[in-house]
Amino acid sequence: GPDGKCEVPTDPAYPVCAEKVEFLRARWQSDPCYAFYGVDGSTCSILVYLSQVEDFCPTQPGRDHTAASWRHKTPSYTKFGGSQAFIRDSLSPLYEAISSSSSSPVVKFIRSRVERMSGSWIWAGRGMKPYRSKTASPQMKVLLYLGALAGDAGQRFEAMVDRGGPLGELVQWADLSACLTILGHNLTFSTSQRQLHRLIGAAPGQGSCPIQRPLTFDLIYTDYHGLAHLHRAMGLAFQHYQCRFRILDSFGTEPAFNLASYAHLHGYKTLWGSWGLQPRQYMTMFPHTPDNSFLGFVGEDAVKTKEEFKPESYKKDNIAVIYGKQEYMWQGKSDYLEVISQKLEIHATVYQPPGRASSLPSFIKNHGLLTQENFLQLLRRAKVFVGLGFPYEGPAPVEAVALGCMFLQPRFDPPHSSHNDGFYKGKPTTRQISSQHPYAERFVGKPFVWTVDVTNGTDVREAVESILKTQVRPFTPPEFTCVGMLERMRRYVTQQNFCGNSTAVWDPEPVLTVLLGPLGQSCVDVCRRSALTCDPALFHRLNTPDTFTRIGLGCSSTVQEVNHLFPSYSPWGRLCGLQQEPLLFSCAGLDSSHRRLCPCRSRYE
Repeated sequence: GPDGKCEVPTDPAYPVCAEKVEFLRARWQSDPCYAFYGVDGSTCSILVYLSQVEDFCPTQPGRDHTAASWRHKTPSYTKFGGSQAFIRDSLSPLYEAISSSSSSPVVKFIRSRVERMSGSWIWAGRGMKPYRSKTASPQMKVLLYLGALAGDAGQRFEAMVDRGGPLGELVQWADLSACLTILGHNLTFSTSQRQLHRLIGAAPGQGSCPIQRPLTFDLIYTDYHGLAHLHRAMGLAFQHYQCRFRILDSFGTEPAFNLASYAHLHGYKTLWGSWGLQPRQYMTMFPHTPDNSFLGFVGEDAVKTKEEFKPESYKKDNIAVIYGKQEYMWQGKSDYLEVISQKLEIHATVYQPPGRASSLPSFIKNHGLLTQENFLQLLRRAKVFVGLGFPYEGPAPVEAVALGCMFLQPRFDPPHSSHNDGFYKGKPTTRQISSQHPYAERFVGKPFVWTVDVTNGTDVREAVESILKTQVRPFTPPEFTCVGMLERMRRYVTQQNFCGNSTAVWDPEPVLTVLLGPLGQSCVDVCRRSALTCDPALFHRLNTPDTFTRIGLGCSSTVQEVNHLFPSYSPWGRLCGLQQEPLLFSCAGLDSSHRRLCPCRSRYE
């Protein structure tokens, strides 16, 4: 009706209605989505929009009160409705999903990796079948949205791939998509922002308005870039559905960086982080901290045929392959490589721009950038895979060890972190990196992984001599096998539910061991030193005053605060601190004035 007939209602249940009406009066033309939903600047049209599309005003008299369509309940994965997921013994649904998305070199890389490993995936899936039949789970509709490959960032990423750029994330995307396909879920694969808008039903415009219909995906796997794209496309609906997002985040996001208000106040605000998700919605390349979910990937295995089980198949040439496809990674490493070259022939796979002279040392045999297949062939011949110190924490060392190489890498003393290293600066983690690949150093170790001071020629020489005397078989840590990743993903998909009030805890409930750490140590380390693992889902069980009493601590006072170090004990003044904000329960948090109270459990539960 005409403007005069519509008055802005005052209703205590809708306290910001008038404010929102004023906002839209002034701003309704700032985004075409408002006109798309019928706003024409009149109070009536604004009230209809704010009551029916958004939820800030009461329903207008004479209109049915229906919740905004995007809020309607969709069959969610929490219900065992719809189809069930059964293990597939073919990856063809994935090939169709990938082919229909794009033909870029990046997507081709993902597809070729999946095809190369398809036999291993199918074999591993068959091994799971009897186990799964008892616990069939609902078939999820899953969107894989590779935000880093969409828009301008995507063009930059693609340009880098052909010049030796990073492939680590692509390895993860390939393995995740294979995993979900074998587990029987229904995948849509996208690398385009425009397609994303279509898939989620974004309103035309710039994303100020909610999406047009309920989200049809049970889970959306994306990355930090994709999270920003979703935020810009979904308006209010973003918060409503954010529990369904899973973020591939190689290096991890610690809870202190995840909560915007806290990060801002306490110096943890970075370019990444601050989305306020459940910390376990972030999925990492390696098991950095149990605050996040360890997604991982699969090490390409050397064992392809029965022939290769014969001992002679482990014979290696006396060659070393250098880990580093771009020349800048080699700077300042000549002395280190010189020592290695006295004992081993050194091969490189460095991208060589046309018409530019190589700056690599003359004793290096450079193959140029190789296809993944040819690179793996080279590693099969090599005795040693040599780290130069960068790239950090990538998949290649795990794959090299899986192909029977030993990995030689630099130790960092002092450790690298966001305080002293340009690469980690701005990343939402406080981790201290003691070597190029801390996971390989700590969890794989000798005889497969040798960590040395590369500035000490004697140290390097002795390590190389020891390596030459050592014979190893191909080794893949169980968590980096197809079976390991399938089991892990099956558990995540069926047991991690961040929608609703319950915090996901593994079933059955694990046995909790409460440990009080020393000053300056994180719960990750406190639990690990007792051969246990920190489980953030168990913090709520020890976040009570009587826990301090039970372990024999007399608190002179107990405070409850929003603090990522709590629950903890401060010996100065015998202060006991309890956590007020569940999103800040943190296995990773540490500082020199707090003794963390840690929820540890067996690693194998």
